[in-house]
Amino acid sequence: MTTMTEASVREFKMPDVGEGLTEAEILKWYVQPGDTVTDGQVVCEVETAKAAVELPIPYDGVVRDLHFPEGTTVDVGTAIIAVDVGGGGAAPAPIAERPAAAEPAEEPKAAGSGRQPVLVGYGVATSSTRRRPRKGPEVPVQQASPAIQTELNGHAPAAPAPAATAPAGTDRPLAKPPVRKLAKDLGVDLTTVVPTGPDGIITREDVHAAVAAAVPAVSEPPAASAPAAVQAQASYDTTRETRIPVKGVRKATAAAMVGSAFTAPHVTEFVTVDVTRTTKLVEELKADKEFTGLRVNPLLLIAKALLVAIRRNPDVNASWDEAAQEIVVKHYVNLGIAAATPRGLIVPNIKDAHAKTLPQLAESLGELVATARDGKTSPAAMQGGTVTITNVGVFGVDTGTPILNPGESAILAVGAIKPQPWVHKGKVKPRQVTTLALSFDHRLVDGELGSKVLADVAAILEQPKRLITWA
Repeated sequence: MTTMTEASVREFKMPDVGEGLTEAEILKWYVQPGDTVTDGQVVCEVETAKAAVELPIPYDGVVRDLHFPEGTTVDVGTAIIAVDVGGGGAAPAPIAERPAAAEPAEEPKAAGSGRQPVLVGYGVATSSTRRRPRKGPEVPVQQASPAIQTELNGHAPAAPAPAATAPAGTDRPLAKPPVRKLAKDLGVDLTTVVPTGPDGIITREDVHAAVAAAVPAVSEPPAASAPAAVQAQASYDTTRETRIPVKGVRKATAAAMVGSAFTAPHVTEFVTVDVTRTTKLVEELKADKEFTGLRVNPLLLIAKALLVAIRRNPDVNASWDEAAQEIVVKHYVNLGIAAATPRGLIVPNIKDAHAKTLPQLAESLGELVATARDGKTSPAAMQGGTVTITNVGVFGVDTGTPILNPGESAILAVGAIKPQPWVHKGKVKPRQVTTLALSFDHRLVDGELGSKVLADVAAILEQPKRLITWA
């Protein structure tokens, strides 16, 4: 049963656009209430912890309601848009104006949004979780203690309120794991939050409402501890500092890097190499008709050199299975390329890169970079990588100590290529030189194996004809 009473109204729920993702942020709506939509039409763009994804609607009809504004993070499985598929008719009255008997349990208004959201996808709520209307000052009850509620309302809190925060026989509030984490991050005690979800479940909006309630509560004299909370929120100079919420891709990347750094024992080795012949080969390939319209640069030959090095040292292409206590050697290479985007660092990978010819590899690299720049990289493109290349040289950096992409065995950092004095054929000459850094998981790769892989990459870049002789 949907939140709309008309049988012709369909609710489109937030899908799991990745594997096991629990939530997504609505970045942009492409439609508004009253717009006609068709099956397969993109109606919004959302950002998950892995990528920004466009969502198509699965049926024809007229948009009746957008349940959440842009910038809202919504749990997977929650309805986000209602579409009338009945083929016309006058628009219904706003949900807030319908008879009380047809209303689901009311949710708190989002701070500053001016909207009155409803709990979608669950029908009419008839349990004791319905919020009771209160008289007197409009102080949200989520943050008020029983004593404060008595002071404000002239009577003790209504009896159903405690029952709404916990199931029978336990004091533990009902909430999904993402909501519990949100409450923990925001410092909200779930036992003080009045739930509006089905069966007494606390929603994300309930938690946000509890946070918003802290500000108006401080103006009330009985709330003695409230001023300290406001001071804590305003303890930084907004004219001299900017706070940026960490969410989506940036948040997932931060968590993944911390997990990788403290799970896999990292070792990093370095080598400085003369890549003059490689840079000359790049210029020759640019003029080759086989590469017309393709992206040809030093990264292309560096990627090919790494693939050849892996072919010569296959044990480096592996992963660690903690549960089974096994090393999993991969007989394929999904080559990751670290890409900096406005939403943060992402690492899409080229599937089965080991089987591609040089022109095919060039085409794949070009598509990968263009898609990343446009913010259209799909979650699938960032899954299943085995080794990665990060090109810090594009920023003028000589080298670095890269952190492994989670689940991978090695990552190669490529420094800036620039002319340096170099001993060549017994004389000091200006040559094109770069520094490579290879980080690897020491559980999988010992010093000998890691050194061989790095030395092979350097040898190929110094003498690119080895791409032929070693292949």
